[in-house]
Amino acid sequence: MNDQLTPAQATELVGRVLDEVDKVLVGKRAEMTLVMAGVLAGGHVLLEDMPGLGKTLAARSLAQALGLDFTRAQFTPDLLPADLTGSYIFDQTTGQFAFREGPLFTGLLLADEINRTPPKTQSALLEAMQERQVTVEGHTFQLPRPFHVLATANPIEHEGTYPLPEAQLDRFLLRLGFGYPSVDEEWDVLQRRIARQTDDVAVDAVLTPQGLLAVQQCVEGIHVAESVGRYAIDLVRATRDHQDTMVGASPRGSLALLLCSRALALIEGRDFVTPEDIKRLAVPALGHRIVIRPELWLNNVAPDSVVRSVMDQVPVPDVQ
Repeated sequence: MNDQLTPAQATELVGRVLDEVDKVLVGKRAEMTLVMAGVLAGGHVLLEDMPGLGKTLAARSLAQALGLDFTRAQFTPDLLPADLTGSYIFDQTTGQFAFREGPLFTGLLLADEINRTPPKTQSALLEAMQERQVTVEGHTFQLPRPFHVLATANPIEHEGTYPLPEAQLDRFLLRLGFGYPSVDEEWDVLQRRIARQTDDVAVDAVLTPQGLLAVQQCVEGIHVAESVGRYAIDLVRATRDHQDTMVGASPRGSLALLLCSRALALIEGRDFVTPEDIKRLAVPALGHRIVIRPELWLNNVAPDSVVRSVMDQVPVPDVQ
């Protein structure tokens, strides 16, 4: 595949990637489009939903379609930082210590149940997500490019978990859930399994790591009108002034919203961002960056509801 792609070629390739994932994941095209937008924007995505809704399957299938190496790390309370980063092992043949890479050295890492591991291990993942590198015993190792993390978390089971600090949540470009399928979608899942006569599903590789980097480069050519950019900023600033928030979204939230909106525009075959792109991504991009006032927790006030509230209040620009 050529290193240079036209926007039309990039859009066509991304569509084929989503088509491959559709073979495995039924009825989640809209959600996977947002996950894809997070990946094309160069970031990481947190999938927060109930068990059994296809989060792990989605990550593995997406990695296969993107042509990326895939590793899965099951986060547990006894997981150590070295279990992720790797460690130095004594090589008896050479009489020296050699570095053995951990699961972080991959193209796409599934961090399964990320909130079940202690903060010390989460901090090792935080460095990898932000800096694209790991530090072991004073030595720094660069991670491969591209490198993306899809993390999963159970939003209702809190026993034996370690809540993610705001600093780590802020490193995820998007947070979203899949939700339960409809009756017809769930029956489609059963029908496909009966027809396959096996649990295994073949997903063809559409891209390569270099191809994904080329598609990501195309995102940089997507135009953002000043009125649309200021609309995104107005939404973010409104979360800071909302009566229910203790801490609103930071400027990193504004940047995440714009980056993912440009990626979404490319996926949908446009070379410009619309206000609808901003609105579609506002909750996934901003909800996890907001801290609700403690006295409102018992009233079931959620950060996502704050984002929806400010979307109702902030005027939408008229873009011609």
